Amino acid sequence: MAKTKVFISFDYDNDARQKDLLVGQSKHPDTDFEFADWSSKEHLTGDWRAKIKAKMSYVDVVCVLCGKNMSTATGIAYEVTIAQEIDKPYFLLSAYQDGCSKPPTAKASDKLYKWTWENLKKLIKGDR
Repeated sequence: MAKTKVFISFDYDNDARQKDLLVGQSKHPDTDFEFADWSSKEHLTGDWRAKIKAKMSYVDVVCVLCGKNMSTATGIAYEVTIAQEIDKPYFLLSAYQDGCSKPPTAKASDKLYKWTWENLKKLIKGDR
């Protein structure tokens, strides 16, 4: 059976290390998902929103790694909006134990989940 493909949305300037830890955690032998990591420090040229939308269309779910600077992470806000526009399931995962917030484009009903291995596996399978 094919592994579930997960797009990671995160604040490159502030939470890149947390993203690296998340990807590293996905290397567990019992993992039935894989992260599609298209992160880049360089800004995408041209219509970056169209490029992100195209990339997002190839995954099964979007993991929004929420840090402490979500109010200024405009790229994350756009990525959440894109997920909503294309009806791609997504979930919000706290990058840290405390001080994390939702992106401004997240729905009021979107829950911010605690980052644990068990939670991550359940969230990716749609238990939210």
